[in-house]
Amino acid sequence: MHDQDLGQLARRIKDWGRELGFAAVGIADGDLSAAEADLQAWLDQGFHGEMDYMARHGVKRSRPAELVPGTVRVISARLDYFPPQAADAHTVLADASAAYVSRYALGRDYHKVLRNRLQALADRITAAAGVHHYRVFTDSAPVMEVELAAKSGLGWRGKHTLLLNRQHGSWFFLGEIYTDLPLPVDTPETEHCGTCRACLDVCPTQAIVAPYRLDARRCISYLTIELKGSIPPELRPLMGNRIYGCDDCQLVCPWNRFAQTAALPDFDVRNGLDSAKLVALFAWSEADFNERLAGSAIRRIGHERWLRNIAVALGNAPPTPEAASALETRRNHPSALVREHVAWALARHAAA
Repeated sequence: MHDQDLGQLARRIKDWGRELGFAAVGIADGDLSAAEADLQAWLDQGFHGEMDYMARHGVKRSRPAELVPGTVRVISARLDYFPPQAADAHTVLADASAAYVSRYALGRDYHKVLRNRLQALADRITAAAGVHHYRVFTDSAPVMEVELAAKSGLGWRGKHTLLLNRQHGSWFFLGEIYTDLPLPVDTPETEHCGTCRACLDVCPTQAIVAPYRLDARRCISYLTIELKGSIPPELRPLMGNRIYGCDDCQLVCPWNRFAQTAALPDFDVRNGLDSAKLVALFAWSEADFNERLAGSAIRRIGHERWLRNIAVALGNAPPTPEAASALETRRNHPSALVREHVAWALARHAAA
């Protein structure tokens, strides 16, 4: 294709993206050499914790053409997810008897929603440009999605390490299409965090150890989702009522005053998870968990870790007879992991 044709195709790709529900689409080259050393330093410090996959793929994460041979461009897409009808996040966090679930996980699993729309976009590109070599990614492979999105002009990396946009804050998902089409690239956006450090100061576990530097081993999202074993006892009291993920750094970010709510019904609240009570969720059987969370990202952690997380939250809740009774029902649970965290919670209540 000639440069003029490629330029027209790039414009059409962005139009198609908006038709498919994306807030914006940008295009970048695959040169991430400037970020490669920083990634390696982060890994060397062990900040990835048990997420071995972060290191397993070596430089493929920072070299798109080695992950998908032939890649010369990356198409990044941004999809808003904040559910418009969700209960006020600050109110839920302030209610120690309520369960806080990260706002991105209140509806349908984003992997499926995002992937389907990216594939539809790739199909339109194929129909217009002919057969081209590409691959779609939705948080499913070693992709430096924030760096790529920043290079494509969709925003800048904030001090909390998430992508920020002046018109959309950070309440959005990112997805990518690696392609061998030499499309014209977009201009990166400049940074606009300035001297603000609200995200660093608000983090309950002080996981943001420096601007743009996250120690995942202390992050509540890591502890409640990625960590498979026991949550470090010294971090449990700091988790409050957060049972799946954490949004504190986003809730305090000034740029999220301009964030847009989700336009897709896929991200509408399901099962009342925006403000459910801890005791009620702790009573779910494994069958309840699997049935009610079918199609949800939460189901990926399994019932055992679901109970582990809620046990910690109940241990941080006021020592009411209702909470103690709920914990007692799981005192002799078959899982040693669940029993450990229930015993910790009951000890907290006894001490109080």
